Amino acid sequence: MIRTRTVIVVGAGASCELQMPSGAELIARLIQAYDFSRLGTDAQSRETVMLARQLAKLGERTGHDTNAMLHAAQRLRSAARVGRSIDAVIDQYDHDPQVVAAGKLAIAFLVGQAETRATLRDAPRLPGDLPLLGKPEETWLYWLGQLFTSGLPRSQLDKAFQNVTFVSFTYDRSLEHFLPFALSMAYGLPLREAQEIVARNLVVHHPYGVVGRLPWQGGQDAHAEWAGSDQAWNIQAIAGQIRTHAERVADHDYVSRLRRSVAEAKRIVFLGFGFHPQNLDLLFDRTISHNPEVLASIHGIPPSNRALLARQLKKICGLEHDDLLTLADQRAWEMLRDHALLLEA
Repeated sequence: MIRTRTVIVVGAGASCELQMPSGAELIARLIQAYDFSRLGTDAQSRETVMLARQLAKLGERTGHDTNAMLHAAQRLRSAARVGRSIDAVIDQYDHDPQVVAAGKLAIAFLVGQAETRATLRDAPRLPGDLPLLGKPEETWLYWLGQLFTSGLPRSQLDKAFQNVTFVSFTYDRSLEHFLPFALSMAYGLPLREAQEIVARNLVVHHPYGVVGRLPWQGGQDAHAEWAGSDQAWNIQAIAGQIRTHAERVADHDYVSRLRRSVAEAKRIVFLGFGFHPQNLDLLFDRTISHNPEVLASIHGIPPSNRALLARQLKKICGLEHDDLLTLADQRAWEMLRDHALLLEA
């Protein structure tokens, strides 16, 4: 059980442990999927055909012809070839609503498709097991499940998430999908009861949106099963729920709530996070110095950037002492495993 007020920030590096695409891989898939030069030939891909059809439907809904939408997707594809992340590339085109719409559609399609291929499945192979293929212990979700259930009796299960807020910069629902299975396995609960506990108590912010709420989650947003299909029937509605950085920054109430959650935390944990400046700006009100403990997995970050990252985190988090910052050259799952005692404290 996590006993200290904690914010856990999740990036694409954590999702990669489930065979979900990294930021670079997502851009590469967009570039391939939006290659319409092969459309209508034997070399066309299934993804390109499906996206072309969805772009045509999007054009009908927004009053643009198919060619206009295909050209917008091509402009996005061209920019993506020199882009760092898919959300940053879309934000560059805030002056072009058609490109933004084509980008959101690509995210909804490609992330939904990635969920169907992930090692996190819709259900376990055996009743009462976890829905993880391969080595569950080499995923951050496995160790997270242990953190939430260790030392927590079933009679207090509603308190499992009371000290934790998640901020996920991924578009997938892996966290929300997995946790009910972890509770069900740990306490012998019916899955439906575990889902109700998670729906009632878990707080997850997705600053850039998510590819649909899960059917058991409350709310009115478009929903989709985990790994139900590589093209949800309501993909247009799901794409409409994706947010660009500019759109999110313009939502002052949302940003204020997000920053307040971070500012109130005594401990901030970064898992597989890329530390892009625009994402850090969403998290921190730089006028507040609250001196939290910071723990970050930095596997994959070049050594030449780590000293700069340390200085940056000390500054934006208002850290007064060096020992409050731990940069762990580990994957997300390794850091959760090796720092479990600290995180439970």
